[in-house]
Amino acid sequence: MSRPTGRVLTLLELLQSGGTRTVAELAGRLGVEGRTVRRYVDQLIDLDVPVESVRGRYGGYRLATGYRLPPLMLSDDEALAVLLGLVAGRRAGLTTAQHTASETASAKIRRVLPRHIARRLDTLLESLAFTEQPGESGTPDAGVLLTVADAVRHRRPVSIRYTDRDGRRSERTLHAYGIVAHAGRWYVTGEDPRIGEDRTFRLDRVADARTLPGSFEAPADPAPAERVVAALATAGYRHEVTLRIHGTVEQIRARLPASVASLEEHDPVAGEDRAAERWLRVELRAERLDWLPPVLASLDRPFVVERPDELRDLVIALADRLASRARQA
Repeated sequence: MSRPTGRVLTLLELLQSGGTRTVAELAGRLGVEGRTVRRYVDQLIDLDVPVESVRGRYGGYRLATGYRLPPLMLSDDEALAVLLGLVAGRRAGLTTAQHTASETASAKIRRVLPRHIARRLDTLLESLAFTEQPGESGTPDAGVLLTVADAVRHRRPVSIRYTDRDGRRSERTLHAYGIVAHAGRWYVTGEDPRIGEDRTFRLDRVADARTLPGSFEAPADPAPAERVVAALATAGYRHEVTLRIHGTVEQIRARLPASVASLEEHDPVAGEDRAAERWLRVELRAERLDWLPPVLASLDRPFVVERPDELRDLVIALADRLASRARQA
């Protein structure tokens, strides 16, 4: 793409962002003189793009009201960024539509990529590895997501049809404070006005959402993301785990973040450094325990399993396997 052509497309992008742009502003953004801007405008008009000239002190150029732009034009780097975003979002489980929509969008962009850019993309994808497998949970329905987002923005109650993890279905009314993407899933958090308590719901389990009449006031604190993290850390699961770990808060949080475990920090005695290593109580809930022994081993800190006994047995079994393999080596 020649430089003048690229500047004409940049001018189109500036105009499509809305409003009237002065010649001086456009010249500054494009790095050209005012007469060159006028020449670029003439080129757009020759391409049937209806650019209007606005006279007066605050005059300049703008696109005609109601004009629909031609198909989206992306630079090579922009197209590559969009494709990588689609791939990363799909792998992280944060796509907001069915997988087919993401795949067809990727295919449409790939079809028009120059051959050398397509090769660069293929090379990158072949070299790219993810530490986690794609999420197995369903993605939220786009209509549900947009309805809930509208309810959050305008502070309107929303009615949702929800299926919990045990398959129980219910219809809830929610004063939604915010939408949060966390660990490959989408959540909505807010207050259930019927019981006056905060609730957090996975959006992929919401079958339908509709806004209701009325309005509400959302509290300033805590932020929606903090509410979701706290709700997940204290949610009811099959196993309740209590540990005592000797180390600093930072060392423990590196492997057991706030979204996974609650950490009881005792007030330090006089003269004690808060960053010093000490025994801290850690509590968490989990559906399965098999992932915890490797995490505790990776902490490389002294720890005591207070409950459950099943976790203590799993830790001992892991230690025995590691010792056996070390002797074999």
